[in-house]
Amino acid sequence: MRTPVFEEFDPASDCDCPGCALWHRFLPFSRTRTVGPPAVHRVLAVAAASAASAALGAVAAAPAHAAPHGPARPGVPAGDEPGTPQGGKTPLHGHGRGQTGTPGGPKTPRTTRTEIVNRAKKWLDAKVPYSMNAYWSDGYRQDCSGFVSMAWSLPGNEWTGSLGQYGERVTKDTVRPGDMLLFHNTKDPQKGSHVVIFGGWTDYTHTYYTAYEQTPPHTRRQGTPYAYWSHSDKYVAYRYKGLASEAAATKPAGSGGKLITAGGQPGTGATPYPGAAYFGPGANNKYVAQLGRILVSRGAAAYYATGPGPRWSDADRRATEAFQRAQGWTGAAVDGRPGPRTWELLATGAGRDIAAGAHPAKIPAYPGRGMFRPGADNVYVAQLGRQLVKKGFGKYFTTGPGPRWGEPDRRAVEAFQRAQGWRGGAADGYPGPETWRRIFS
Repeated sequence: MRTPVFEEFDPASDCDCPGCALWHRFLPFSRTRTVGPPAVHRVLAVAAASAASAALGAVAAAPAHAAPHGPARPGVPAGDEPGTPQGGKTPLHGHGRGQTGTPGGPKTPRTTRTEIVNRAKKWLDAKVPYSMNAYWSDGYRQDCSGFVSMAWSLPGNEWTGSLGQYGERVTKDTVRPGDMLLFHNTKDPQKGSHVVIFGGWTDYTHTYYTAYEQTPPHTRRQGTPYAYWSHSDKYVAYRYKGLASEAAATKPAGSGGKLITAGGQPGTGATPYPGAAYFGPGANNKYVAQLGRILVSRGAAAYYATGPGPRWSDADRRATEAFQRAQGWTGAAVDGRPGPRTWELLATGAGRDIAAGAHPAKIPAYPGRGMFRPGADNVYVAQLGRQLVKKGFGKYFTTGPGPRWGEPDRRAVEAFQRAQGWRGGAADGYPGPETWRRIFS
């Protein structure tokens, strides 16, 4: 009995849409022709094979094409790396044809860092599938450069060769959420070129950051080594030229959509100062989150391991204190709580930003888990206990704290871990590296 053999051909296409035009350039010509995008149409040719079934096992499988983004990172499947070419420069889908941009320079609509990240999160929540020739409902192409064009709210779909004109270069020390990290391979744009949105540092060492990116199979967000898994030294950080201050885009409830100054009058400022009661230990409200976002935009990203969010944390206090010191204030004026003057400077974009070289105070080196086990007796246990008392978790100590590890130490650490929102095994009462960092930050 003859065994059928299936061979798949990529047909050529007469479609002249931008995506198909790009495929015509980079895919080999097919031996058959049909109408429509090659990503949609497949032709299966069935042929009778003269060899017996047993002979099929001797046929070697054809090798897969190498992904154009270079080798996969260690420990991660190769499929996680961007593996397809990008689309070219096109208008928004359904918004006319022709190239983007205008004579005299590209348009840069005003937007804020928060709006950039929020737009990126919309695609993340929708799990927008990766495609270099498909367009999402908002008109942007579903590849890496289309994703950044969408996040920056550009007037059309750019590509890695044109995105740079919308930004200005920044250094690693000054990169902030909403900026982009771009690698454009000028020698061969279809090999390695990629772009992501910087979402903030994941730790105080500034070695990993949260990357928002469009890559197969769909939009993702994950911790990424700076600047990227591959071609790291070739990535360049850019800040959007049309960036507006967070305060300028704030429209407080009850103001009829009008912007109001810190004094509460209509104008170009931001939300009026809500009062000291909204900030401090135990506070959980929208003003804390707003404060954190503005502080991050003013240079305080290094103080936040996660967030910022609506629950007041020590990160908010220390970031506020850093901003106050940046204004040249000293003594009681540097209390880590936003008073009316601090709020006004932050909300209106006035005052001095936190200097790029200003980082959180040095945290003592983590001594290792072996120093915190039943029967342990050392200086690190006492050091940890004293810091827990400072943080407000000293109620479990009836005496001390001292150098001998005991149940009061474990319960105090557990309470601190639960205060971070951790549950289960993450709140076991034993300090790991991240627990240690947060306790001493």
